[in-house]
Amino acid sequence: MYLQQVLADHHGCASYLIADTTTGQAAIVDPAIDTSPYEHVLAERGYTLRAIIDTHTHADHVSGARTLAAAHDAPIYLHRNARVAYPFTALDDRDQVTLGDIRIEAFHTPGHRAEMMSLLLTDPIRSDRPIAVLTGDSLLAGDAGRPDFGGGDAEAQYRSIQRLLSLDDWVMVLPGHFEGPCGGALNGMAVSTIGYERRFSPISVMNRERFIDYLTGAVPPRPLNMTAIEATNRGLIDAAWAMPADRSTIVGLAPHEVAARQDALLLDVREPAEYRAAHIPGAVNVPPCDLASRIEDLPRDREIVVICQAGRRSRRAGSFLADRGFPRIVNLDGGTDAWLAAGLAIDSGDPTHTAGLLASAR
Repeated sequence: MYLQQVLADHHGCASYLIADTTTGQAAIVDPAIDTSPYEHVLAERGYTLRAIIDTHTHADHVSGARTLAAAHDAPIYLHRNARVAYPFTALDDRDQVTLGDIRIEAFHTPGHRAEMMSLLLTDPIRSDRPIAVLTGDSLLAGDAGRPDFGGGDAEAQYRSIQRLLSLDDWVMVLPGHFEGPCGGALNGMAVSTIGYERRFSPISVMNRERFIDYLTGAVPPRPLNMTAIEATNRGLIDAAWAMPADRSTIVGLAPHEVAARQDALLLDVREPAEYRAAHIPGAVNVPPCDLASRIEDLPRDREIVVICQAGRRSRRAGSFLADRGFPRIVNLDGGTDAWLAAGLAIDSGDPTHTAGLLASAR
């Protein structure tokens, strides 16, 4: 068996190329939008792509599954519960995809999403017991995938984590994420084992109530452009351009410099709850997950100051807007925290006027 983990440091995701070295049959699991690393391995080793498997409909990055399927005339596999607008081969719990002697077995682990499945990997030449489990956004190293990306359920996630932790100690855990917003306590590890997670993961000792409180409590902000990315992966729209590339570098301004920009549009890209708690007077709120979906509402002939809590999210959102051709994008260095520290005026409450302000700004 050949197994290669492909890490995308840009968005903290992991994908996998699996092959039977005797027959040369290969599968790719959770491919990224950049398919060149897989194409390189397939060509270099002479493998034939027989299956593309997405463990679920991704919401934080654009999948390369349909690109690979078209290039290699290979089927796409998803769990039967997936709600997509393109053809796929449905898998139920315990269904198998075979590559020569290699077995890839669907292991339904809903919670992050209803269609989320892990994949048990068995090499019968060595053992009839699984050697690894590809856990997608279910069990992560030190954490569990959050349930608020669309169609998730924290109680189902608890049951799925318990099911995964019942596997043999030696089974490698190969998650779909090692960094990023999918889990609040990711420790950067891209590989673990069931035994290690059962012994050392904080979530392994949580009872049902504590686990659900943990998953539904304070969570990181939703991913940039999540709404458009999920719709693209479902085949409802074609917005692969919504995948952030972070190519552009934008200028940063101090709070007093922003306060002096009377004609700029102040664009607050925090979550609505953060905005309601405290925001710069006159700022409009577009949550990060909706930025690409509402990009046509933003003016291209006016300076836009992008704002978040501490300046990091807004810098990335601003870079995305600059990549999309907005010529006058600047970042509030230090974000709302710096604005408050400077003693400048603050407002609070719902962004009831946001749509009108964006419309008038065009």
